Amino acid sequence: MVLRRWDLVVLGLLLSTVVTVVKSDASDHTYKPKDQVPLYANKVGPFQNPSETYRFFDLPFCSPAHVKEKREALGEVLNGDRLVSAPYKLEFLVDKDSELVCKKQLTKDDVAQFRKAVAKDYYFEMYYDDLPVWGFLGRVEKDGKSDPGEHKYYLFKHLHFDISYNKDHVIEIGARTERNDPNSQVDITEDKGVDVDFTYSVKWRDTDIPFEKRMDKYSHSSSLPHHLEIHWFSIINSCVTVLLLTGFLATILMRVLKNDFVKYANDEDTADDQEETGWKYIHGDVFRYPKYKSLFAAALGCGSQLFILVVFIFILAIVGVFYPYNRGALFTALVVIYALTSGIAGYTAASFYGQLEGKNWVRNLLLTGALFCGPLFLNFCFLNTVAIAYRATAALPFGTIVVIFLIWALVTSPLLVLGGIAGKNSKTEFQAPCRTTKYPREIPPLPWYRSTLPQMAMAGFLPFSAIYIELYYIFASVWGHRIYTIYSILFIVFIILLIVTAFITVALTYFQLAAEDHEWWWRSFLCGGSTGLFIYGYCLYYYYARSDMSGFMQTSFFFGYMACVCYGFFLMLGTVGFRAALFFVRHIYRSIKCE
Repeated sequence: MVLRRWDLVVLGLLLSTVVTVVKSDASDHTYKPKDQVPLYANKVGPFQNPSETYRFFDLPFCSPAHVKEKREALGEVLNGDRLVSAPYKLEFLVDKDSELVCKKQLTKDDVAQFRKAVAKDYYFEMYYDDLPVWGFLGRVEKDGKSDPGEHKYYLFKHLHFDISYNKDHVIEIGARTERNDPNSQVDITEDKGVDVDFTYSVKWRDTDIPFEKRMDKYSHSSSLPHHLEIHWFSIINSCVTVLLLTGFLATILMRVLKNDFVKYANDEDTADDQEETGWKYIHGDVFRYPKYKSLFAAALGCGSQLFILVVFIFILAIVGVFYPYNRGALFTALVVIYALTSGIAGYTAASFYGQLEGKNWVRNLLLTGALFCGPLFLNFCFLNTVAIAYRATAALPFGTIVVIFLIWALVTSPLLVLGGIAGKNSKTEFQAPCRTTKYPREIPPLPWYRSTLPQMAMAGFLPFSAIYIELYYIFASVWGHRIYTIYSILFIVFIILLIVTAFITVALTYFQLAAEDHEWWWRSFLCGGSTGLFIYGYCLYYYYARSDMSGFMQTSFFFGYMACVCYGFFLMLGTVGFRAALFFVRHIYRSIKCE
């Protein structure tokens, strides 16, 4: 029964890729005059801390006698959405002027709670017919005084809704408060109880915007000419990086390789006993299997799975699944696709482990399953505990945790095992153009800049420089309130990132082999994945220089989940770097005659 239910979820996700950008059926959003249009209050929280959100009625608002909770999908819960019925009644095409919500006597504690929320610049979020609505709870009057104890705090008690409609559809909604109207706000500066009449008003306006385009205004906000100019500058910057790197490889690396081939061919014709130097000298060691081959194969398996996951996410994004405020769609897609692609990780890891003549494939499979999910699970346990302590909506309910565990136990793990069995039985052999000697050659002393860490720094800088401009917009969308919808540009940047990563890893691998250092396996993986470390370094810069986030919870969530994201990029780009280096090494050693 559980498997059948999740089969339906997966089927629904796949079907959603072929429908139009507006996923809702128009008949579900058709109303007659005076019909009750659903309005749900979602959450409140500090505007600068997007992860620190709380339930709407955690603050002492006017609450209905029976708060009705909206049933939410998995992705909505993971996104921190907790929709409940709002106290406002916004009937279709019904104007209202100063309608009373409730008369509420705020106690001293209620006033202190609201004042704390206003001081932290709290905002609220609602959804009216699946359209987002935002507003602030109050305002702070500073009058040039720097001491917070001398500030005036006001709570907005009146909320005005402007709603646009087209025939029988709701097209647009906005909420505003009269900040300069003393009758629309109440002073909550002092610690004393106060009586408040919470009211609201509604004004309906006709518009010619069709229902199918009512979400376009959110998409257009990220594609204004100024922003598009910066995005295209980012792509030009990335393309220049690729061209420079490609030119470097074409003019330097290929010329050196050509000279090497000519030199080695002449050596074979003239002096058989002449001492070999350079990368040909280590032909008997270059395909010697790496240390910790089980861990290496597991890292390749996880990296391959994450690469396929990112490709599928881009496909869904480009066809329009992740339109603005499609609540939880991205998280649902991540969970479902990761579960379905776990077989790729199992097959890749077991197959490559078998090529490396590994014997304990069960341990390798367990390592593959835990290499990414293990740190992610430990990180989640800590952050969920923090969210529970703060009573934030980011804390997952027990039922959601059970659902995720069932997905892992009934979908992810079985597919991982099946993929591992298929990989083990594939019996593919490692294709090495040269025979490996029995005993490894000693690696000559190398200067410090040829060691692993300096090489990783050089390898990660160029790919990071190709994407850092676009990173700001992604961070501002994920960890802020900016909307990002230009997925085609992001996909181009992702392709450039892959190309630059592969090229720079190949170049550094050649220089390593030319220095007669044959331990290139792990080095190529670490150099390819080092861009993930640069992205995490950018996280530090963004948090302290480009954002106003603060507080233990927001800091924990930002650095905790970004650590998991950057670790995933490390595995994925490390796999790309190693695959490119392996292709290059096989090619050059096939081109010469090795005894």
